[in-house]
Order: sequence, then structure tokens, then C-alpha cells
Amino acid sequence: MRRSVFLAAAAAVLLAGCAGNPHLSQQLGEPVSQQTMTTEAGQRAKVHTELGGLYLSRGNASVALDEANQAISADASYAPAYNLMGLVRMQLGENALAEQSFKRALSLAPSDPEINNSFGWFLCQTGREQLSFKYFQTAVKSPLYATPTMPYTNAGICALRLKDDEAAEGYFLKALRVDAANARAMYFLADIAYRHGRLTDARRYLDDLNRRVEPTAEILWLGVRTERGLGDRSAEARYASQLRSKFPDSPQTRRLLQGRYR
Repeated sequence: MRRSVFLAAAAAVLLAGCAGNPHLSQQLGEPVSQQTMTTEAGQRAKVHTELGGLYLSRGNASVALDEANQAISADASYAPAYNLMGLVRMQLGENALAEQSFKRALSLAPSDPEINNSFGWFLCQTGREQLSFKYFQTAVKSPLYATPTMPYTNAGICALRLKDDEAAEGYFLKALRVDAANARAMYFLADIAYRHGRLTDARRYLDDLNRRVEPTAEILWLGVRTERGLGDRSAEARYASQLRSKFPDSPQTRRLLQGRYR
């Protein structure tokens, strides 16, 4: 008992010390963006990077780009600023500049999980899926990364792009173990189960998904086909009714009306 208490206390002290020791934090795999900046330049860079991330999430790439530039001007050694720059350039379709920014970020913080996840996703989206897994694996190894469900999900999507359903399913299951509310992982697991004829599994994932999120056209269409395969006409009709009413102009509704279930 004493040893357990001692180890727990020691761990708490160690993690608390990370905030004031960026080098130790980076060794343990804590994202640089979560660390406390000890210089005024670093603090300014952090603020501009966080603002840029908010603008990017709202679709305002031009302002996000300006914030990324200001962050880099404030502190050219702040790795998350280059990660933001890479994400902005990626959204703008400027892939060569995006890759340059991601690589600069990695040179400054090679074990940073957020940066590794971002670069892995970039590689996946630019036709280098096989190479992306290395970076996703680095991201999930970090014991201090708050959202490891993201690289697992991204790795699953990349495996789907390679038509490797078995690997994809493994990644999505890991994503769900980390975050049971991961809607994207649930949807893809339902889709894989449906395509492989495991209709009861597909229904289970869809039921859980519908309890957690507002259904999209993709979710409802998968529900229609799953229940049709199971022979539950009542459940099929409920999904079909929602699809027609909520997404009347969607490709999924057109396929429903045309009777194209495959």
C-alpha cells in the first residue's frame, strides 16, 4: 500500500512539473500547444496559434493564415504555429507549402502527437497512405495526448482508402475504446459490418450512433439498407421517412427513390 501511494504521488509531482519544463514535457509526449510558454514571445505565438485554429475551424482560412504568420513572427521556434500553417495551406490546396510547414513543425517537435497526427492526415490525403501510419502510431504513443481517438480514426480512414477493411476495423475499434462517443468510428464500423454481411453488428453500431448524434443522410441511408437486409420493414420505413424528410435533395434520397440499394 505504501509503495502504491508513493508511486502515485511521484507520478503526480512529475506530471505537475511538466508544465514548467517544456523539454521534459516533450520527452513524455505532451503536445507543445498544451505546455505553458515561459517567454513573452512564446506566449504571443501561442495566442496567435490558438486564434488561428479557431478561425480555421470556422472556415476562415485567410484570417487563420494571417494568425499563423503572426505566430511565427512572434516566435519562429514555436512548432504548433507551423502545424497551423500546414493545416491552412492544406485547406487552401497548397500542398507543397503545407508539407514544408509540417516538416518544419516536426523538426522542432518530432514527438508532438498533434503535429504527427496532422502530418499523417496530410499524407493520407495526398496519396501516401502507407507512410501516414507511422505518424499516427507516433501520435497515439503519447501518454499525455488528450485525444488519441483522432489518430486512430484517421488511420482507419486511411486503411479504408487502401481497401484494407480488416486493418480499418481494428483502428476504429481502438478509437472507440479510447472514446466511446466517437461518432465517425461508429459509422465506419457500421458500414464495414454491413458490407461484410454482419447486419446485426451494423444495426448495433447504428443504434448507438443514433442515440448520440443527429443522423446524417449517410447514417440514415445505411440504416435503410441494414434494416432492409435484416427484413425489418418497419425500421426500414422509419429510416426512409427520415431520409426523405430531412435530406430530400441528397444523393442518398435519390437512390432510395430509384430503388438502388447497392
